[in-house]
Amino acid sequence: MMTVVTHVTLTPGREPEWDEAMRDRLETARGKEGWVGNQLVIPLDAPHERTVIGTWTTRAAWEAWHADEAFLETRERMEGLQEGPSDTTWYEVVSDERA
Repeated sequence: MMTVVTHVTLTPGREPEWDEAMRDRLETARGKEGWVGNQLVIPLDAPHERTVIGTWTTRAAWEAWHADEAFLETRERMEGLQEGPSDTTWYEVVSDERA
């Protein structure tokens, strides 16, 4: 299992629009082959930043989702809503304990 963590800085004032598009994007992942779960979080001390945490059975499954039509539609909606490039890091999941 793999977890991908992506950090972004949003354009001030555009956060609600970006959040809505990202929630729609993450909803499209549900039910895709290889999807395990995801989270969208906001640092308490950085309201213009977002971190997206996704867990997939394989990186290939995550990449296949990126070719999905619904994913690409949200990419268009999110154009110009963030400042600079996102920062993405991959992790191999060693243990996953949830309630």
